[in-house]
Amino acid sequence: MSGFFGAALKEDCVLDLFFGTDYHSHLGTRRAGLCTHGENGFSRSIHDITNSPFRTKFDGELDQFSGNLGIGCISDYEAQPLLVRSKFGSFAITTVGRINNLKELEHLCFQNGMNYFYEMTTGEINPTEVAAAIICLKDSIVEGIEYLQSLIDGSLSILLLTEHSVIAARDKYGRTPIVVGEKMDGSGYCCAFESHSFINLGYKNYKELGPSEIVELTSDAVTVLKPATEEMKICSFLWVYYGYPTSTYEGVNVELMRNNCGKLLAQRDNLLKDHVDCVAGVPDSGIAHAIGYANETHLPYARPFIKYTPTWPRSFMPTSQKQRNRIASMKLIPVHEMIEDRRLLLIDDSIVRGTQLGKTTKFLYDSGAKEVHVRPACPPIVYGCKYLNFSRSSSELDLITRRVIQELEGGEPSAEVLAEYTNPDSERYANMLEAIRQRSNFTSLRYHRLDDLVKSIGLPKCKLCTYCFDGIE
Repeated sequence: MSGFFGAALKEDCVLDLFFGTDYHSHLGTRRAGLCTHGENGFSRSIHDITNSPFRTKFDGELDQFSGNLGIGCISDYEAQPLLVRSKFGSFAITTVGRINNLKELEHLCFQNGMNYFYEMTTGEINPTEVAAAIICLKDSIVEGIEYLQSLIDGSLSILLLTEHSVIAARDKYGRTPIVVGEKMDGSGYCCAFESHSFINLGYKNYKELGPSEIVELTSDAVTVLKPATEEMKICSFLWVYYGYPTSTYEGVNVELMRNNCGKLLAQRDNLLKDHVDCVAGVPDSGIAHAIGYANETHLPYARPFIKYTPTWPRSFMPTSQKQRNRIASMKLIPVHEMIEDRRLLLIDDSIVRGTQLGKTTKFLYDSGAKEVHVRPACPPIVYGCKYLNFSRSSSELDLITRRVIQELEGGEPSAEVLAEYTNPDSERYANMLEAIRQRSNFTSLRYHRLDDLVKSIGLPKCKLCTYCFDGIE
């Protein structure tokens, strides 16, 4: 996942851009960049944030930036924003999303006269550079964005900085959000992935872009260049995990949704409440779910382990899986006095690989817990995400569900059989849960149902992307 922020102000935008981008640090772990435009033209800087938070990389060079227009990003993969010289003039571009048919788009560019792309250190081509090249195949930036969106297999939202404005384009089906804020003193506008990113910077909500909508921001106005379309498939996992608690998407606040999620989990789990001593959430994103569960059951909410973040925040993680596993274990510190001889109900946002939650359960047992009941706040993740860089997984067999299913079926299942594993009322689903429970040594395991997840969000299912849970595009 990645996040971005843009600003168009009557006065200098650098501080708003710096802090607004920083508020997206929970969305990316690899690269970050800022680009501004003013009287002296474009100024841009990109840094590796793998081993240092965003602020430490950019704080010392803010005086190098100036201008009333700017865009910034926190990226989980590629270097951004890119600065491009084109037939439209110079512009900077940053994107959020995933392009699955990158090779096809690369070939299309070569067919249309492009001679080369720069390789990243991984040997791959930067998808944001390919996006910029596709945009430049048409007669205007707006036509180019529309053309790009029509070609993409996946999802891509865009911020584009010209010499005169910031252009924001939400992806074709609105899988990721873009919200526009207006300065309360009337001095300009901003646009961002996360709605909370401008609250403390003197902005108020102006509008949320609809699917495929394109707008232009200047210090004086927000102009719709392409109206929104009706069909929307916003990512449901934004509320479960990725979204910051203070953010709101499509009118639904993340923290409130997670409370609702825990409440509905508890209603399905009524018989268990007399058999546990307390409810705990795996920090940070499991906490609000657990509070909702505890409030519904009137069970005590407890913190039997604490997340140590001063040196290892989420955005400060190495790329090595071995190191990530070690650091993830180091970050959760048990409170033995609140664990020993207790029956714990543990709520995490999800189970993806299953590695870390299994280790968390082990250290709870090692700390004296009598029982550990686990309640993930979303359905089993059975399909790898096709639309966002959901995780670093390179194969669907990285998912614990798919490994278990393959073992249960004795090989790769058919699409029809795989669909049965997403049905919470099927025998195959029950067998999968039992296998995961045994493998992870949980006392009991019950996932959030998809129908309850949709209810927790409060939007019609047809407006939500639930592909990773049910395989339906």
